Amino acid sequence: MYFLGIDLGSSSIKLSVLDAEKGTTIASAKVPEFEMEIAAPQFGWAEQNPEDWWENVKKGFSILRDKKGVDLKKIKGIGIAYQMHGLVLTDDKLNPVRPSIIWCDSRAVEIGDEAYKAIGEEISKNQILGSPGNFTASKLKWVKENEPENFKKASIMMLPGDYIAAKLSETPQISTSGLSEAALWDFSKGKLATEVLDKMGLSEDFIPEIVPSFGDQATVSSAIANELGLDPDTKINYRAGDQPNNAFSLNALKPGDIATTAGTSAVMYAVSAENTFDPESRVNTFLHVNNTEKAKHNGVLLCINGSGILYQWLRKIISVGREELIPYEKLNEEAAKVEPGSKGLRFYPFGNGVERIFSNKEVNSGIENLNYNIHQPAHLIRSACEGIVFAMNYGFEVMQSIGVEGKVVRAGKDNLFLSPVFREIFVNTTQTTLELYNTSGAEGAARGAAVGYGFYKEFDDAFTSLKCLERMEPDPKLSKQYQGIYQEWKQNIKIKE
Repeated sequence: MYFLGIDLGSSSIKLSVLDAEKGTTIASAKVPEFEMEIAAPQFGWAEQNPEDWWENVKKGFSILRDKKGVDLKKIKGIGIAYQMHGLVLTDDKLNPVRPSIIWCDSRAVEIGDEAYKAIGEEISKNQILGSPGNFTASKLKWVKENEPENFKKASIMMLPGDYIAAKLSETPQISTSGLSEAALWDFSKGKLATEVLDKMGLSEDFIPEIVPSFGDQATVSSAIANELGLDPDTKINYRAGDQPNNAFSLNALKPGDIATTAGTSAVMYAVSAENTFDPESRVNTFLHVNNTEKAKHNGVLLCINGSGILYQWLRKIISVGREELIPYEKLNEEAAKVEPGSKGLRFYPFGNGVERIFSNKEVNSGIENLNYNIHQPAHLIRSACEGIVFAMNYGFEVMQSIGVEGKVVRAGKDNLFLSPVFREIFVNTTQTTLELYNTSGAEGAARGAAVGYGFYKEFDDAFTSLKCLERMEPDPKLSKQYQGIYQEWKQNIKIKE
């Protein structure tokens, strides 16, 4: 019995087919060949075309169909992980009325701040556990105020993964976890935050059918099943934002568990049984995938926008004049040639929209202390890795200040965590133990589908084949060294008021 996981990122879309009985992935696909473009029509904006996502998903299915020994008709259920907080607005025929305003878009910050004042701290604290900030509800309000013609055409608000599920099933839906990441879930009453919608002047009519993260959500339409080579009874059984899904993929389901990732953005995500509230909205609390009425499970999330996207930018810059881009493995090798501290070169990775850890304010982004007689490309690469980890640690300190505990962090051996240098910087700066696992977001989504379908009766059953590949502990000497470098880096952060 097979289950399919789809991981819709902002740079690529990955698909994995899981043999649930063996607990192993038997086929995978990644599309497109090169990173997907993010359009920036104005400074601080970030958009992608939902129809491009759908076309790439179909290309992924085509790649899987061509793989020997993979019968897509054996797939019983589909799970979808997706880039969080994006706004997809469609008409009643599921046609997008404008490009998606994605997670790193900053245009709605002021609207979120105004909404926070209108809603009031008490409601924000007790119901949505923070400010509407730059999340999906604020983006919808921005469209209403700035694009009335598009707003008039729109009938349905969804998140990116909901759009893919709707294209598969012809059924628009949104999950409870998805509503929480849109700042539209009332944690105190366990329902849609209608009071927040009212205060923001938004209609409840935009919200489609609400479903849990796991379960029999919808059935793939017969026309799409025929086009993609699926059984006509294939179900959609799971959906979650990429960070809750990353935690699920790593079996981070209990209070105190911490998961991390360093893809396009860098994230630390701590599972909690509390309704954690940060008065400054530097970190945010969302429903975790295994939350139930009887057992509260939330995820406290910090996000650094400029992580893998910075590494991607560096790769392009350093590859100028070459016929092909330098492999990421080569970047990692070059970084390993440089001593900790990069000979004084400091990188501030804040060039991908406003940062939540600074309350959605702009901060200095770029390089400091560059010396043309000293610094080589290898110093630049290592200083970028240090800057990304230092930014993560800055946010981790915020998480700890509001009660997050835990000294073991789990990560998939993927993206920047493939770099030994990055891992060394991480454990010795955050002072945590790092456990690396051979899993991915797409594989996790496939496991989620198997849970939602009922193949796995308990969560633990889904992870019997998940193995820790490597465990890294902080080194006392290196920790002392990195702490000194981090404190110097931290003192030179410049927040633009």
